[in-house]
Amino acid sequence: MTDPVAKLPSELDQLPDRDPEETAEWAASLDAVTKAAGPHRAAYLMRRSLQHAEGAGIALPKLLESDYVNTIPTSAEPAFDGDLEMESKITAWNRWNAAAMVTRGARYGVGGHIATFASAAWLYETGFNHFFRGKEGDGSGDQLYIQGHASPGIYARAFLDGRLSEQQLDNFRQESGGDGLPSYPHPRRLPWLWEFPTVSMGLGPLSAIYQARFNRYLSNRSIKDTSNSHVWAFLGDGEMDEPESTAALALAAREQLDNLTFVINCNLQRLDGPVRANFRVVQELEGAFRGAGWNVIKTLWGNAWDELFQLDTTGALLRRLREVPDAQFQTYATRDVAYIRQHFFGTEPALVELAKLLTDAKIAECFYSSRGGHEARKVYAAYRAAVEHKGAPTVILAQTVKGYTLGKGFESKNANHQMKKLSIDEFKGMRELLGLPIPDSAFEDGLVPYGHPGADSPEVRYLQERRAALGGPAPARRVHAVALPQPEERAFKALYKGSGKQEMATTMAFVRLVKDLMRDKETGRRWVPIVPDEARTFGMESLFPSAGIYSPMGQTYDPVDRDQLMYYKEAKDGQILNEGITEAGAMADFIAASTSYATHGETMIPFYIFYSMFGWQRTGDQMWQLADQLGKGFIVGATAGRTTLTGEGLQHADGHSHLIASTNPASLNYDPAFAYEIAVIVKDGLRRMYGPEAENVFYYLTVYNEPKQQPAMPEGVEEGIVKGLYRFKEGTAASADAPRLQLIGSGTAIHWALEAQELLAADWGVTADVWSATSWGELRRDALESDEALLRGEERVPYVTQALSGAPGPVLAVSDWMRAVPDQISQWVEQDWSSLGTDGFGLSDTREGARRHFGVDAQSVAVAALAQLARRGEIPASKVKEAREKYGM
Repeated sequence: MTDPVAKLPSELDQLPDRDPEETAEWAASLDAVTKAAGPHRAAYLMRRSLQHAEGAGIALPKLLESDYVNTIPTSAEPAFDGDLEMESKITAWNRWNAAAMVTRGARYGVGGHIATFASAAWLYETGFNHFFRGKEGDGSGDQLYIQGHASPGIYARAFLDGRLSEQQLDNFRQESGGDGLPSYPHPRRLPWLWEFPTVSMGLGPLSAIYQARFNRYLSNRSIKDTSNSHVWAFLGDGEMDEPESTAALALAAREQLDNLTFVINCNLQRLDGPVRANFRVVQELEGAFRGAGWNVIKTLWGNAWDELFQLDTTGALLRRLREVPDAQFQTYATRDVAYIRQHFFGTEPALVELAKLLTDAKIAECFYSSRGGHEARKVYAAYRAAVEHKGAPTVILAQTVKGYTLGKGFESKNANHQMKKLSIDEFKGMRELLGLPIPDSAFEDGLVPYGHPGADSPEVRYLQERRAALGGPAPARRVHAVALPQPEERAFKALYKGSGKQEMATTMAFVRLVKDLMRDKETGRRWVPIVPDEARTFGMESLFPSAGIYSPMGQTYDPVDRDQLMYYKEAKDGQILNEGITEAGAMADFIAASTSYATHGETMIPFYIFYSMFGWQRTGDQMWQLADQLGKGFIVGATAGRTTLTGEGLQHADGHSHLIASTNPASLNYDPAFAYEIAVIVKDGLRRMYGPEAENVFYYLTVYNEPKQQPAMPEGVEEGIVKGLYRFKEGTAASADAPRLQLIGSGTAIHWALEAQELLAADWGVTADVWSATSWGELRRDALESDEALLRGEERVPYVTQALSGAPGPVLAVSDWMRAVPDQISQWVEQDWSSLGTDGFGLSDTREGARRHFGVDAQSVAVAALAQLARRGEIPASKVKEAREKYGM
């Protein structure tokens, strides 16, 4: 007989076989079982052998996929720690009020989603009653990432326990009056309830992983003991298609984040139809998570299925479940029993015989409603197993029916995500199904009523007692604001002095400042440096040996550069988060650190530094998540501008991030030109974000990798730096009647303006004043606020108008950004306005070549200035032509 082991080449062929004869005997035994009992019996024996080997401590690769059954059998479920009848009543009230709130809101066309919570109600209720720790107990409590479309159910529960009123429920998605409820989890809109914004799908799972990791970071750095905090992320199976949803699975397993549990509501439907119409999403997800190293718990079937599995003596039922695609299973939930008998059980004789043993009622129960995610004992068993598992994160794959209990018009319908209301008759049917004491008279006004058993009812008392035992209400956001002391002045003074004759890029100036601030006795340990594997690019390697790179494993190897001064040092209490090549992961780090003041009551000062092109453009959605979550800190776009990063070319050439950043109301955007400006901005940022009157904002600074001599700070410019504009260098008039204009530059462009100032004076007798625009965005913000004040009848002049008031001649603005960036302020400048910028695609060249290409170098600025003066009739037009020829343009 041919040895089956030798049929296909594999990695085993590379391993020595000390007893080929024994190996052949094992293979022959397997062949014999296959021949005598069939391949399914052989497969079962192999899997049993693997299970036994694992239990015996024999190291073997794990199978990535198990049968389509519950991981925890009914016989192994732990005792249920609660009153199931009472919890069923509470869940019924929540289901009702969630559907009522959305249906009542449909009168105003505000929409809402009903079907998601209907499928997931028990997944939440079991957690609230037994697992989710609140913030009034020891530690920080648990962190709950609620699935966005399930928000009506969370509001319904808050209504039941007295945290929300009927009026607030009726203001669902109607916030402008000041007493409404946001559509989804939005901390900025409802900051006492929501902690984490999750409806931008995919960001919830990614953020949950990095939140769990940051919890460990705080513990390992002895800032706060977070060992009792658990992160729960509630996700949809359709949401797992988002690349961010699975982007960091390996990180969670690698760092053994057993303080993290994903609960994926597998109702098999996404927004338009089945998640995996021709496949099985549960099996796909199981393979992905097992392959990444997660503990996987499948909670698929309710107790009604136990009888079917016990009758399946041939394995035919298991085989059938493995082959039925999700879309077909969805169809079974909507068709009659005769259809199920024919199309599910009628596919092979063994199943036909099994079906003969089942009543129509049993088949209907199994295929219409009995899912693991709808039974509290099944969910409780899964959650208990998850929190007790050590050494790896857990994912629970809970199968449900989308629209469950909402009636045949909703359940498993492809369109149910877009269905916004139930009819009165459908509500009455739901009332009967849920057993709620709501009389017909309550519907007389044509509206579905809210239901409440009473503030002193057994249901509400039970709910509140369970929450009290777990540490108070959930979800809940708590802020215990403790202002941080301002750092010592000496860290800033080093940059105030300038660099003398030494050249220094503003990127290096920022890093040098933060390095000094990290030495501060009071606040130094609260800085969280974050970088996506480009620390050396930004001159941060000097932080490696002093601050250390965070690793929960410490450093288990001898680093190759150990004999060097700035060696690569990893440490369990390391301060730097060096994330590898993942801007999304770095931003998730930043969000966790920047909101630690609320999540853990520990204020941290994160700064995240990156290639500016790969910030707002690549992870802009997370910047909005940061704003929504009320995060604070410094985001630093390094190697900024479209012409300063020589040689890298188009994909690295950022000329637009300030334009994107300007759309975010929480982002304060600065483009400093000099080192001392950075010092003033960071100092003011620490005051605004972490001082006694802390604001919920964050800073975006752009810094440049172009070495320049850094001047000392002139006197009296601090206010202008913070507000966005000040005159840096006044021009010297060649004569009393010399033509005059104003040059405004930001960032590295101020050097072109200064050189142009000299060219205009020396070659053309034109006087130019040079202004530093540290923030086009802050100038615009102030001007918009001034316009709003005028509408209220208040007289207020924008700062930019005040600053430039009376300045002679036209204004020419220049930056390393698109012209739209400086043009943000043009309407509030009383002088004639013109701008230069780097519109268009970037390119690889020298700095000089790129700047000439975009027409922003000093000579181009000078020619543009002359053209402005010529248009005003202050110089002959011939001078402009002469200048073009002189400068080779």
